[in-house]
Amino acid sequence: MPRATNNPAGKRRRKKVLARAKGFFGRGKSTIRAATRLTERAGAYSYAHRRVRRREFRKLWIQRINAGVREHGMSYSVFMYQLKQHNIELDRKALAHVAFHDPEAFAAIVEQVKA
Repeated sequence: MPRATNNPAGKRRRKKVLARAKGFFGRGKSTIRAATRLTERAGAYSYAHRRVRRREFRKLWIQRINAGVREHGMSYSVFMYQLKQHNIELDRKALAHVAFHDPEAFAAIVEQVKA
């Protein structure tokens, strides 16, 4: 009995790997073995860096809020505590956006918290 290789499915699988390796350099874009290894590695980095991106954005938002609050003579930690006490439910992303793009509105929020 001849050997069955399931060629259509195998070819589809290999084409998918090479499609994911599009734009890679050297053998990584053209040979299945190298492309498989490199796409697995790229996927692992992508997965990890999606989590790193969330951390980095949170750090950026905190820096922007801190800079905006210190202009009004307050520290970040005190400001966030006072926000919670006054039941102002703005997240860090929104606060950073307001602090960066609309300093007058941010000043109003800080004054409301100080009172």
